Amino acid sequence: MQRNEGTIDRVLRTIVGLGILSLVFVGPQTAWGWLGLVPLATGLLGVCPAYSLLGIRTCPAPRQTP
Repeated sequence: MQRNEGTIDRVLRTIVGLGILSLVFVGPQTAWGWLGLVPLATGLLGVCPAYSLLGIRTCPAPRQTP
């Protein structure tokens, strides 16, 4: 699968994901914090399924033609 997230997008997703995930362990200790795994995973992998569906790319790399 080809990356569709740029560096800044990936860093922000990772930070936000870790921040939301921290709600499971500190603060209100709510189970909703597990939703932080979604932006964390997409940030680490560099692929966002929603971006693929909508045809959005923040990655500056040129597209590869099949």
